[in-house]
Amino acid sequence: MQEIKITDKNYPESLKHIQNPPKKLFVRGEILLEDKTAIAIVGARKHTSYGKQVAYDFAYTLAKSGVTIVSGLALGIDSEAHKGALDAGGRTLAVLGSGIDDNSIYPYSHKSLAERIIKNGALISEYEPGTPGLKHHFPERNRIVAGLSVGILIVEAQKRSGSLITAKLALEQGKDIFAIPGPIFSKMSEGTNKLIQQGAKLAMTPNDILEELEIAGVKIKKESKQLELSEQEKKIYEILKNEILDTDGIIKKSKMQANEVLVILTMLELKNVIKNMGNDTYGIA
Repeated sequence: MQEIKITDKNYPESLKHIQNPPKKLFVRGEILLEDKTAIAIVGARKHTSYGKQVAYDFAYTLAKSGVTIVSGLALGIDSEAHKGALDAGGRTLAVLGSGIDDNSIYPYSHKSLAERIIKNGALISEYEPGTPGLKHHFPERNRIVAGLSVGILIVEAQKRSGSLITAKLALEQGKDIFAIPGPIFSKMSEGTNKLIQQGAKLAMTPNDILEELEIAGVKIKKESKQLELSEQEKKIYEILKNEILDTDGIIKKSKMQANEVLVILTMLELKNVIKNMGNDTYGIA
């Protein structure tokens, strides 16, 4: 574990210019020069399957493009963002609202995820080792999440959400705010849709973020896949192209027999065309 003071050469330059910069940071892992090109991805702890897929996919693609992903190791969207970056072989920084020693990591259920992050990024906290994750620490640490990033993406958020606090702090720091649009009837999209209404940049693809920020001149090239699918597989694929559905929903929309749909879903998963988002809910891979 390193203790980095604000006067040290390896203290992140971007943090020196935020309001109330932490006087020192505790770090496990490494903060590298390349981590200056970072995007924060944050959102609701209780996410939907839609939010889960978006957070993971955006983090994965951005990390593949050389962008470091910053988040807070929280349940929900944060953890999906970290996982997406790691699975892409990229880097990710987790800013904790607790100490970063093994006994203090919060939530403790993410200890194994924290260990992965240490190997491909860093755990960061302004709190001394042994400090528990107290309620007021989390809004406090959000200024560091924003400060380490050149822009921030809000995936899902209710009207009153810690993610909106992070967005406000990022705005005060002069950072770009991006938001994922969601269904107007979903409580989990109320916050993000409101942000877009107020001027946040709508993000449909990771490329929207890269182009807007001109990050290292990177552009994502869309790969055209020639899918070899049967007529029945194509039917299921077309249904899932526009929405995430559970098995019952797919059966109802396809008007096919349940056993037939289950076989096709298995085949499409094996071909890496769709993926199970949990609870027998499927979306495009």
